Amino acid sequence: MDRKNNLKNEMEETKMTQEQYILAAQPNPLHQRGASVCGAQVYPAVGIYGWRKRCLYFFILLLLVTMIVNLALTIWILKVMNFTPDGMGNLRVTKEGVRLEGVSEFLLPLYVKEIQSRRDSPLILQSDRNVTVNARNEQGQLTGQLTVGNEGVVFSHSVETSHVRAEPFQDLKLESPTRTLTLEAPRGVEVSAGVGDFTASCRKDLLLQSSEGEIFLDASTIRLGNIPLGSAVDPLEGAPAGTTYTKQTVYELCACANGKLYLSPAEKGSTCQTTSNFCLWS
Repeated sequence: MDRKNNLKNEMEETKMTQEQYILAAQPNPLHQRGASVCGAQVYPAVGIYGWRKRCLYFFILLLLVTMIVNLALTIWILKVMNFTPDGMGNLRVTKEGVRLEGVSEFLLPLYVKEIQSRRDSPLILQSDRNVTVNARNEQGQLTGQLTVGNEGVVFSHSVETSHVRAEPFQDLKLESPTRTLTLEAPRGVEVSAGVGDFTASCRKDLLLQSSEGEIFLDASTIRLGNIPLGSAVDPLEGAPAGTTYTKQTVYELCACANGKLYLSPAEKGSTCQTTSNFCLWS
């Protein structure tokens, strides 16, 4: 009886040893169904351990920090740029168009149909060099230009305005260096200098013309400089043509048919008729 029991135990131990050997000889322990130790099934442990586990935790922590920094930067940009449902910063999008509030800077060309300021504030255009406004037709050709620079305001074509004035305590100068400067209005042109002097100078001709009315000069003193002195022919003495009155101190102002002015010696009567030859010579 004892021999049978011993033989049975030896067979069981031999069987367990064979099973453990078979399990140990398999290449992938994860697919093993399990080994029996002392009558219980034993399965190998599954997971990430050691340096792999530490690297995984490090990458998860790094990703979390990156997300937090990205979210913080996004919130900061939204706050600094003043993003709202209506626009961004000084820019507001309304039903009437785009509205800018405060100081704005444009680095590239701006194409708009109309620019207006608020009723209670002025519109200021500022540049480090100059401000240029161009007007073009449908073909892209330049039809008008306004340039504000160091030499003042330059217009390439005609300008229509109701009032032109300078800043307080500054001189107002209208100049056309290479062309003709014309002031024209259907009812009249008024040029006034409340405190200083009014000066009109040109290189060739200065034309004051009134189509229907008159040219009225009203001042306490009117001076006309560099007016030529006319000459006359005395019909009684037969003085030669071109005789001038050098000792005369008082003169009469005469006008030719073409509007040219000259001086004639003043006497009891008008002497413009006797010196009218000046109009033919001039």
